[in-house]
Amino acid sequence: MKQVTSTREEALSMNVPAGDTGASWAVDGARPGRLPDLSHAGAYVVDDRGRIVEVAAQAEQLLGRPAEELLGRDAHDLLHRGKYGETLPRSRCAMRRPLIVGGSAQGEGEWFERGDGLLIQVSWMVTACRLEEGGTGALVIFHEAPSPTPAPHEADGAAASMSQLDRLALLAETTTTLTSSLDVDETLRQLVRLVLPLLADWAVIDLLTEDGGVSRAAVAHFEGGLLAYRDDLEGPMPPVPQESPMPLSRALRGVTATLVTPETYHGHPDSGIAVAQQELFRVTGMHSACIAPIRGVRDVVGALTLGRSGQPAAFTTADLLLVEDIARRAGLALDNARLYERQRRVAETMQRHLLPHLPSVPGLEMNASYRPAPHASQVGGDWYDSFVLPDGATALVIGDVVGHDLDAAAGMAQVCNMLRAYAGASEDPPSVIVDRLDRAVARMAQTTMATAVLARLERRDDGGWLLRWTNAGHPPPLLVERDGRTRYLEEGQDLLLGTGIPTVRVDATADLPPLSTLVLYTDGLIESPTRTLDEGMSRLARHAASMAHRPVATLGDVLIDRVRPPDNDDDVALLTVRIPAHP
Repeated sequence: MKQVTSTREEALSMNVPAGDTGASWAVDGARPGRLPDLSHAGAYVVDDRGRIVEVAAQAEQLLGRPAEELLGRDAHDLLHRGKYGETLPRSRCAMRRPLIVGGSAQGEGEWFERGDGLLIQVSWMVTACRLEEGGTGALVIFHEAPSPTPAPHEADGAAASMSQLDRLALLAETTTTLTSSLDVDETLRQLVRLVLPLLADWAVIDLLTEDGGVSRAAVAHFEGGLLAYRDDLEGPMPPVPQESPMPLSRALRGVTATLVTPETYHGHPDSGIAVAQQELFRVTGMHSACIAPIRGVRDVVGALTLGRSGQPAAFTTADLLLVEDIARRAGLALDNARLYERQRRVAETMQRHLLPHLPSVPGLEMNASYRPAPHASQVGGDWYDSFVLPDGATALVIGDVVGHDLDAAAGMAQVCNMLRAYAGASEDPPSVIVDRLDRAVARMAQTTMATAVLARLERRDDGGWLLRWTNAGHPPPLLVERDGRTRYLEEGQDLLLGTGIPTVRVDATADLPPLSTLVLYTDGLIESPTRTLDEGMSRLARHAASMAHRPVATLGDVLIDRVRPPDNDDDVALLTVRIPAHP
């Protein structure tokens, strides 16, 4: 067999004879390639980062996963598991060698997780290949081995038989996996998958709440190759008694980890939480358990209980030390995730309080929407504003201070307030007001740059409406007419604020037709790392045109839901104004 294939066709030519041609798949807009279906084997291709870029139909059937679920995903993280369903450290993955050093490799006895959670044992061959786009990757051919999913007795004493190297690998994988997410629920799910069924049949996670209570956040059971959550056993728990000697109470106080049996809770319960533990052991049938504190950096976060019901071997002291170490790592991850969520809540509350209330202007329908960044822990600098000017005209503002942190929010508040002050102090056109604001921003102690549109909306003597605006480096407003025609108001463009570069700003004007809608928005609505800005603007115009008749009260939120790219990690502020019909 060749050690390195020169093309994908050469790689495929080494396979067993092909049957019917499978479906053609591709990701990221690349030209689709075609993988043939083999008689009994599945096949897929990964790129140099291990992401699946092509898949044959037979692989979909063997893995119980549609191509849409496979393409673009990391094959190791999605599929490869240990014998007992545990996630497999990359350092122990023999299938990755050809991807790293080239050549070919083959083997048996590896386990893949199907879409329904069942494990299949596979024989496999991996060989390096070149991708059509010019990069390198690997072709993976696999078929199901005759060995069934391990029966419960095969997992007996799995933890006891783990070598020191395996334990260290598990702890390293625990650290890597749990610190990869800042979402509490996702961290809990990953923790459960790490310990079940490798160490136990049951995993119970109790967390201390911010108000001092206890919540049973997760009760998971692994049986018959499937992982199931027992919602009926989850929920609020009684308070932690401060003097109780019972294992869970001690763990939640951060005292110590303990080996537990049902006999531990056979006596008269000393508290409500002990009653809950009696019920847990009765319902689950656990005959042996480890209970360990989950400690954060400063305080106890909760407690981890691992129990065995189907596995006959009892937990040992060595097991307890391992569980205690896992719980310690989980505590650091949960502590970080909770801190992140606290900061996010505070930041979002601060952001919303900084945003103004819109004025009530006779004849105009006006609404604003704000959506925070989906994955950011801090506030951003996006803002909208509207207020009535001294001469009766209505000012419309949309802006974005560069940055996504508290400095950006503070800068946004200063810029927003200065703009209001300058606009309300004179009847100058928007370009003069923004030029004055630009000079003020350049003098701020904290370096701040921002984009903004300042518009002046006024009623003409004939009953029509005139918009006069200037644009400081911001995406252009969108005008949507009643009949669905759209155009971007691209005139009046100039430099963003805070550059310190002198410029002569200009105003632009436009008549707004009756029942038309003006949409002012920030770049989070249209920008994407995988699409061009023109694509985002076209998408916005298309969706806005389809909703030309929708009430303004709901238009903004629907536009954000439909237009905002899923891979955009930015705030979105949006201001919509509906022009009335002629009197």
